[in-house]
Amino acid sequence: MRLSRYFMPILKENPKEAEIVSHRLMLRAGMIRQQSQGIYSWLPLGKRVLDKVNGIIRQEQNRAGAIELSMPTLQSAELWQESGRYDDYGKEMLRIKDRQERPMLYGPTNEEMITDIFRSSVKSYKNLPLNLYHIQLKFRDEIRPRFGTMRSREFVMKDAYSFDLTKEGAEHSYRKMFTAYLRTFSRLGLRAIPMRADTGPIGGDLSHEFIILAETGESEVFSHRNFVNFDIPAETTDFDDVAALQAIFDQWTSVYAATSEMHDAAAFDAIPENERLSARGIEVGHIFYFGTKYSEPMGAKVQGPDGKEHLVHMGSYGIGPTRLVPAIIEASHDENGIIWPASVAPFDAVIINMKAGDAACDAACETIYAALSKAGIDTLYDDTDDRAGTKFATADLIGVPTQIIAGPRAVAAGEVELKDRKTGVRETMTIEAAINKLTAAK
Repeated sequence: MRLSRYFMPILKENPKEAEIVSHRLMLRAGMIRQQSQGIYSWLPLGKRVLDKVNGIIRQEQNRAGAIELSMPTLQSAELWQESGRYDDYGKEMLRIKDRQERPMLYGPTNEEMITDIFRSSVKSYKNLPLNLYHIQLKFRDEIRPRFGTMRSREFVMKDAYSFDLTKEGAEHSYRKMFTAYLRTFSRLGLRAIPMRADTGPIGGDLSHEFIILAETGESEVFSHRNFVNFDIPAETTDFDDVAALQAIFDQWTSVYAATSEMHDAAAFDAIPENERLSARGIEVGHIFYFGTKYSEPMGAKVQGPDGKEHLVHMGSYGIGPTRLVPAIIEASHDENGIIWPASVAPFDAVIINMKAGDAACDAACETIYAALSKAGIDTLYDDTDDRAGTKFATADLIGVPTQIIAGPRAVAAGEVELKDRKTGVRETMTIEAAINKLTAAK
């Protein structure tokens, strides 16, 4: 992508409305634009990151056996009245009416709709277990939206829903998602701690929030420091292996970790003082097992192996991609801008032409750009006529992992400079060697 033809509205000054680092940097880098309170457009640079986050979430959901579908954003109030949640949910639910005066709502979550889909389609235990998910816009009318897309009213949610014949089967499905979440957040460059959590309006009696530690976190969290030493489940994890997933779950729940709502001060105080961790945290995922809370009032049953009808046991599993993007920035930035993990960076590399219009610099940059593009390396080429200092500042701000710097003096010697955005390490090498190094890494 040539920067001269790209839409990336960089802000030179820090926006006054931005209270935290991620909000400030996302606005400055031209990733998002606020349309109204708590509602944002995702501009091209931001959408590239969001799409990569969603891609990793999809891969890990699919690996765990979940199946993707797509459900509407607008839902009939009848389903929520049937489950008993329509009047209980609160003012966060946006209630509307269509032209026939039928009550509708902009979905804050999809337990009712997925239960309706299940009960109309699945009749036998032979079709279980089943886990269905989608990645979709949702709306919750937050009383105080803040921190940009960290706490917005309209947001993207990955929500999955599991169906099992028995409680034991449902708990295994819960552990599948527990394991998938550990892998997902690790691939996004985050160390997430699963913590016992309140089930809230979703319901049920088993729930974990996945929390990353950050000074700007909305809630206080308490845990044992041992979490930093636990191994992330491998890509080869067998999600059908009940014992293996139980062992993963047991390890990650073997030491104390809880949000403030579930905090047990006595249990926390029993931990040796040097092993206690009390900090602020950002919730990036939440999983629930709620048994027959929805299947019972909505009649979601299947015929069991005994020939009788059984209510299915359910769970739901949420990840907020539009919250994850700022969470990654909170965890990975410096005074110059964002430092993206390679897995979600909007581009793999950026070519900085320090003297656009110079024949030798232009030719060298075009050679590198063509070679990297052919090798499948997603490359941004800064071919603008901005000053070198402005180009360096832009490259640092948007956080692309590798910078390829082509200046007249270096190019005359047949060389360019590679800079690692995270470490700041610079390395001078021939143009051919630079191309070979980057393509070999791909």
